[in-house]
Amino acid sequence: MRKTKIICTIGPVSDNYEMLHKLALAGMNVVRLNMSHGQHDRCAQIIKSIRTLNKKLHHPVAVLIDTQGPEIRTGDLKNELNLRPGDIISVVARGEADVESSSIHINYEDLINDVTIGDKITVDNGLINLEVLSKEERTMQCRVIDGGVLKSKRHVNLPGIRVNLPAITEKDRRDIAFAIEQAVDFIALSFVRSPDDIRELKELLGDKADKIKIIAKIEDQEGVRNLEEIVKEAHGVMVARGDLGVEIPLEELPIVQRRIIATCAKYGRRAIVATHMLESMIENPTPTRAEVTDVANAVYEEADCIMLSGETTVGKYPIKCVEVLDRIARAIERTRGLRFSDDLVMDNDKQEIAAAAVKLAESISAKAIVVPTRRGLMANLVTNCHPQGPIICAFTNDSRTRRLLVMNRNVLSYRINFSSDPEKTLGTAARIMMQRDEFNAQDKVVVISDALSQHGVEAIQIRQLGDLATKAGDLEELGD
Repeated sequence: MRKTKIICTIGPVSDNYEMLHKLALAGMNVVRLNMSHGQHDRCAQIIKSIRTLNKKLHHPVAVLIDTQGPEIRTGDLKNELNLRPGDIISVVARGEADVESSSIHINYEDLINDVTIGDKITVDNGLINLEVLSKEERTMQCRVIDGGVLKSKRHVNLPGIRVNLPAITEKDRRDIAFAIEQAVDFIALSFVRSPDDIRELKELLGDKADKIKIIAKIEDQEGVRNLEEIVKEAHGVMVARGDLGVEIPLEELPIVQRRIIATCAKYGRRAIVATHMLESMIENPTPTRAEVTDVANAVYEEADCIMLSGETTVGKYPIKCVEVLDRIARAIERTRGLRFSDDLVMDNDKQEIAAAAVKLAESISAKAIVVPTRRGLMANLVTNCHPQGPIICAFTNDSRTRRLLVMNRNVLSYRINFSSDPEKTLGTAARIMMQRDEFNAQDKVVVISDALSQHGVEAIQIRQLGDLATKAGDLEELGD
């Protein structure tokens, strides 16, 4: 079984039912809908397709909506600008249209106030870089440091500068309302700069805040500075290496990635590594050796998920990309990872009990840790301990809980009805597990749960799958 989960961004080459089915069979665990490009009607159709698929698949595919966030972009150009190093260019804040060949317009009104002379403006994901030479009321003079051909509507970064933009834009609010209406599983909030941004989204979610989990995207220096408090507030964190790689020195990016994953492990949060994982496979059928090593590092660091973007939205080989991630992850997972979870904060008794169950399972070489759970709490606590050998098999009677656990590293999640007789529930779980190649009747497992106790008391047991399976009643595995 592959422990590391795979997220696929859905786009023009993958947004039909047949391709979604193929991606799921290849190993996709979560679909990502990028609201920077997605329209509500098309996204609703994709979600409907996933819901249909989940009735047929043995393991569900979860849905993540990714907000656009407060983007800064250049304006429309009548003609492309060929910028050469050393050129002096005018940059205008909030222009309607370019009127001269030496002018760039940027759609951010406070640009002049936020930057100072000597600051750097980065355009088109770092391909073009400008240095601010002078400022007037609405116009700046800038020197081209790194040149290139500038087209319309290019992304702009202001590295190290605190921009005066809301964490959640009006467009984001409409997209969040859509996410609530569609009952998605996760919302990834772009450009999270402080824990207050997460709290604002929780307020918008209202009574759905416990059901739709928030992933904080770390994309700038302020987010990195406030990392620990952001991690504590969110369900998980995405290392969004596109914008983050522009906002910080490139040589610092691997260090920051490792720090984010380690901090998530410390506080028991999910960690996602995203962007440019197999970028060359947008055009080519095989990855570069450097890309293979990059993916391997994320798996070795024990990230919960690795994510594809352009590879599965516009690329020529979306299925192959998922298969490549699957093969790399399986190979690396055969060796011990970095185990950042050794520093896990034990901030409550339940986490201590989960850690004890994991330690017991590892000491007796148990094949699995079986976790009956209604809301997923105990399954999350066991995941936080990153067991090296045992597989975490979570059994719930709730469809949403089952999907939320899809993002957890090393978790297989199932939905069954719970019997009033705990032995029948565990027997059904054992019978379902033994249908997989990984398990047989002689396997020892550790059971941990408070869902089977009349008084909600956590219990840890050592059981044998074959013995448990004989106690199964007439319960069956349920679909989504």
